[in-house]
Amino acid sequence: MVSAPAIRVAEAAFGYVADQPVLALAELAVAAGERVFIEGPSGSGKSTLLALVAGVVTPDEGVVEVFGEAVSTMPAAARDRFRADQLGFVFQMFNLLPYLSVLDNVLLPCRFSKARARRAAADRAALADEARRLLGRLGLGDTILARPVASLSIGQQQRVAAARALIGRPRLLIADEPTSALDADNRARFARLIIDECAAANTTVLFASHDPAFAELFDRRLSMRALNAAWSPADE
Repeated sequence: MVSAPAIRVAEAAFGYVADQPVLALAELAVAAGERVFIEGPSGSGKSTLLALVAGVVTPDEGVVEVFGEAVSTMPAAARDRFRADQLGFVFQMFNLLPYLSVLDNVLLPCRFSKARARRAAADRAALADEARRLLGRLGLGDTILARPVASLSIGQQQRVAAARALIGRPRLLIADEPTSALDADNRARFARLIIDECAAANTTVLFASHDPAFAELFDRRLSMRALNAAWSPADE
């Protein structure tokens, strides 16, 4: 018996302006536990595809299913709950809360989701211990835990955002240009950490970047140029 895909997108279209789609996708299926690298230039629809899968936006037409749930037709409150319980998201702009400490930013998903908190607590004796472990793997030590996140460098903030996304073993990790603020050595370390952590938890990964250097770390490589019928060279 073939299991249902973790992600299924079918005949989906989305535009920020009426009758001007930025994404038109016939079919996409991602298996549970699969790590997928999505490449493409700016304007090719990478961020829009990730937003649709995460339920941040809903398609103008078509179907988006995640773990068998039709996120494309869920009410907004249900999408918020589903995202809190099931998804980790590394945003391009991080979306950290500047008035909270590093530790509190990492623990934030566990405040919003009892399911995430239970999974994180199962990994360590205390939630804070799991946050410290993730931050340590990303090269951030205990000396910064109490600092306001706004006092960190951009590269450090990016790593805090990754630890926040990974805590509580989400079933799906979505990463949107997550290495843009890191130097070459830290980019490679960062990508390998995401792969290692997600492999250990059997987490499905969608990792979008315009940099093809990391593609070999993933199970599959997809081009937005090939996927997105709405894309054209003029969008670059």
